Formats: sequence, structure tokens, C-alpha cells
Amino acid sequence: MTDLTTHPVHHLVRYFERLSPADLPRLAEFYAADARFKDPFNEVQGLPAIEAVFAHMFRALDAPRFVITGQIVQGPQAMLTWDFNFGFKGQMGTQTVRGATHLQFNAAGLVSLHRDYWDAAEELYEKLPLLGALMRWLKRRMQAR
Repeated sequence: MTDLTTHPVHHLVRYFERLSPADLPRLAEFYAADARFKDPFNEVQGLPAIEAVFAHMFRALDAPRFVITGQIVQGPQAMLTWDFNFGFKGQMGTQTVRGATHLQFNAAGLVSLHRDYWDAAEELYEKLPLLGALMRWLKRRMQAR
């Protein structure tokens, strides 16, 4: 069994749960210079590009915050489950997206791959006023009965 307190994922989890715009320059403490990042909207490589993804998140959303809900660690890999809480700029209310992240660490203990998995249709598009109605209709049509 892996001791989570000594695995690099332990410090990364603490970093993400406290992440603020002022913390973005610290990504180099956790990510390799040539790390790859992929989520439903972005696929980038390198620290400056990864930092730009998170900087955009802070510009585009109100009070974005990650809550890590689970961790599985096996050697140089980890899987995190999380809730991402945020608000849309200029709108009241908080949204929550639930997802998972697959991480691979290099020999130096730095993230070499960060891949986020979450259902953009269910977790985001269905919550939008006009697009949401269409997405819910499509979902009903595709369900096995």
C-alpha cells in the first residue's frame, strides 16, 4: 500500500484545494516543464500553457474551487475524484462539476500528464438555459427503455 503522505500527489492535492491566482507561478513545483494537460476544452503541453488554462479559469469564473473527494495511488500514477465549485460571472448561484483526474508522475515526482475526465454535457451544458433544454431532450431520446 502506498503511503499518501509521502507520495507527490499528497502535496498536489493540498495545492489544488487552496489554489488561487497568486499560486499559479508555483505550478513548477508540481509539474514537469514539458507536462501535458488535457480536459474537455483544452489540450496543451508545457508549464506556460498549463498555467494559462488555470489563469483563464480564474478570469472566466467566480470563486472556482476544487474539493478532492477521493484518491487512488499506484506507483507513479494517481487518480483523483473531485468536485469543482464555481459561479458564472454576473450570475447568482454556485455550480458543481464532478470529475476525475488521471495523473502520471516522472522519476523526479513531478506531474508529466494531467488528464481530466468529466461529462461536459451533463455537468455543464445541461445547466445552461437554452442549450440545456436541447441536451436534456437528446439525453431522453438516447436512453434505453
